[in-house]
Amino acid sequence: MSTPNTFSTHTPPHPGLRRRHALLAALGSMAALPVRAQDSNPARILVGFPAGGAFDAVARLLANELKTVLKRPVLVDNRPGAGGRLAVDLLRGAKPDGSVLMLGPDALTALYPFTYSKLNYDPAKDLVPVGTVSEFPFVLVAGSEPPVKTLTQYIAWARANPERAQYGVPARGAPHHFFGMALGKTIGVKLEDVPYQGSAPLMLGLMGGQVSCGIDVLGSVLEQYKAGKVSLLAVSSPQRMPQVPEVPTFAELGYPGISGMGFNGLYAPAGTPATVVGSWNQALAQVMAQAAVRERLMVLGALPVGKSADELNQRGHEAAKRWGPVIKASGFTAD
Repeated sequence: MSTPNTFSTHTPPHPGLRRRHALLAALGSMAALPVRAQDSNPARILVGFPAGGAFDAVARLLANELKTVLKRPVLVDNRPGAGGRLAVDLLRGAKPDGSVLMLGPDALTALYPFTYSKLNYDPAKDLVPVGTVSEFPFVLVAGSEPPVKTLTQYIAWARANPERAQYGVPARGAPHHFFGMALGKTIGVKLEDVPYQGSAPLMLGLMGGQVSCGIDVLGSVLEQYKAGKVSLLAVSSPQRMPQVPEVPTFAELGYPGISGMGFNGLYAPAGTPATVVGSWNQALAQVMAQAAVRERLMVLGALPVGKSADELNQRGHEAAKRWGPVIKASGFTAD
């Protein structure tokens, strides 16, 4: 089956991103910078989501290893609220001295500028990229009703029962939400989105038959999938994920337009000196190169990255170019 690529667009970059390109390119060449001398003052990594979730687990793994590389305490500071935007507000008010960073998802830089008409920050001005931590795919997951085991079976059911075809998401306005829109458009069924307050309630809704399918990140559904409580129908990664090699990609099933990876990265506040950003980036690269860290990220359903600051900036640029037209076409607003 051949379908148009839903996301093949050529929208100009988000305004302001180009202004920092030269600076960030210079940061990418700073891998040889020495890490700062031992500092007894704790550094904080802000996380805009609750403790105990997959995102928090990545942050704590990172902090535990960074404290050794940076030779200073590194603490995780959970500040859940507003889809991660509360953490952005705190980062903007932090001293630009490397003592406070933020681990943020792609939605903060690539989606929110399009979903919020009055966003109180500018990603291009207020967030200084340090480096990508990891990337992760999205999965289409089915529960108890309908009792489908493959994407083909679900599509057939959805076309026969359009009034009952919905997809649950952990929150509206995130990539999960727009992947669902793309799926509905591709299969010719107007799927209704059903927002939940996080991944755990979504899994309960699927297992209880309250929603016909769900879209979430792989790491949030692995445990229930391994326990046989839900079924994974397809994954959005370009190739099959090593954690679930038996699960096919949307592309290989004939839906190349429903493909792509989410990511999270470290950000510093505006005004942080390039030398400080370079030291953090170097430390991140060292952590991501550790076999134990890479293995743990795999268990969490992610793939390690740990490249340059410019690479994270480019990821944000490409994600904004991809999602902007989709969000605008949908007419969705979060405020």
